Amino acid sequence: MAPQQPSSMEKQTGEPCEHESEEEEKEGPGPPLDEVEKATTDAPDGGWGWVVLLATILVLALTLAFPSCIGIFYVDLQKEFEASNSETSWVPSIMTAVLHAGGPLCSVLVEHFGCRATVMFGGVLSGVGMAVSSFTRSILELYITAGVITGLGFCLSFQPAVTILGYYFVRRRPFANAMSSTGTALGLSTLPFLGDYLHSELGWRGSFLVLGAVLLNCCVCGAVMRPLKPRKPRSSKATRNSPRSPDKKGLKESIQRMFQSLVSFLRCHMAFDLFGSNLRFRVFSLGITWMMLGFVVPLIYLVPYATAHGMDQSQAALLLSILGFVNIFVRPPIGVLFSLPWFKGRHIYVFSVALFINGLSNSICCIAASFPVLLIYVLTYGLSMSVIGSLMFTVLMDTVEMSRFPSALGLLSIMESVTLLIGPPLAGSLVDRTGLYTYVFLACSISVALSALFLMVSFYWLDCHGESQKDNSIASGSPAKPAVTLPTVQYSSVPTDGDKTNDPSSETENVTDI
Repeated sequence: MAPQQPSSMEKQTGEPCEHESEEEEKEGPGPPLDEVEKATTDAPDGGWGWVVLLATILVLALTLAFPSCIGIFYVDLQKEFEASNSETSWVPSIMTAVLHAGGPLCSVLVEHFGCRATVMFGGVLSGVGMAVSSFTRSILELYITAGVITGLGFCLSFQPAVTILGYYFVRRRPFANAMSSTGTALGLSTLPFLGDYLHSELGWRGSFLVLGAVLLNCCVCGAVMRPLKPRKPRSSKATRNSPRSPDKKGLKESIQRMFQSLVSFLRCHMAFDLFGSNLRFRVFSLGITWMMLGFVVPLIYLVPYATAHGMDQSQAALLLSILGFVNIFVRPPIGVLFSLPWFKGRHIYVFSVALFINGLSNSICCIAASFPVLLIYVLTYGLSMSVIGSLMFTVLMDTVEMSRFPSALGLLSIMESVTLLIGPPLAGSLVDRTGLYTYVFLACSISVALSALFLMVSFYWLDCHGESQKDNSIASGSPAKPAVTLPTVQYSSVPTDGDKTNDPSSETENVTDI
């Protein structure tokens, strides 16, 4: 079975690229190989790893769930800065977009400073960003402090946290992945209560200041994430062996080395070549980018929609908490269920059905803004959201070979950050023109449902086309081309570091490297 999300995030942050270079430079400087092996095999699957797992859960609760709770202060921000719905919605949208788009920068920091230092730096950045936000005097300043600075701090905290978790757990990695995924749900179930209490006692400025202090707990969580192996020395052969030459030839060689480093970085973290050669990955990435246009918008506008129709703010915050509790209790068994052999090769269809139900559930809000109706909506949305969150990275692992997974995930994060950025402001503009929140939920319902149909129909056509191509090749006596059939057969069986003895793996690499 293919590893789940943390093992994938482990690759996104750049550690695997470090492994490959270490294998090629076994004779280079650094600790003995037996010391490294001892460091990477003694600690996993127990011991201090349980402390790291708990710290990862807390980091995900403080970072990934935080943007959805900004809706509690939505009306206050509007009144304070005399801003429209569109202008106010840029705050959580910028925060969420930077959280996803900062992956490549986070990878570089992890490679140079390690996971622990990066998590702690992200905690400081997010805490300072929220604290400074309490002193802002314009909505533009809030974009920079709460949006860019805090969002970047979230990115630098959660990605290294799930990365180092993948090193601490090998045999029990599926269990660790399932437990860590409940961190987001834990944040959704607790942060609304905390935000509502602080809002009633201190107002939005005092709440932002206290929440900034709460986010500093990411530094405490990062402090316990001690590395399992020493970092690779950053000395390069080029600087040791090649003297600096001020002539034109030396300058030309320096430019060539910089260009080669840039190409290597883009290949390691951004799969542009894979997007052009792998049709399945292209379809999936376009579908997910389309989905994100309306997937998180309802979470931002749920509280303003409920309070605008007379519901008490504490009850509206309770709806978000219920959504979090549903994810806490549903995600672990869902992850175990869809790991059964029967679902192998069918993950994309289960994912598409759950996404379609999630899209249709947004139309429930159009019926009424009463608590019973919105409770039914939250339960339906939470169940489908649990399935989507459990299968999203699994489907991506089935779509690309594991050796290219980190770069594929990096490109996907950049693509979806674009629609995550523009989705809430577009919804706010719709509210400003119509004066009704129901049009926002209706638009999100149509957008998400259409993206689900796009994924379902496209992958069904690709599967049928692959089967017909395979039958034709068998009938003609020639071997089947691996470009279409290999992704559904071979990707989940390839180990993380690449199995060079597996012939189908080498065939797939030749296809995607064109």
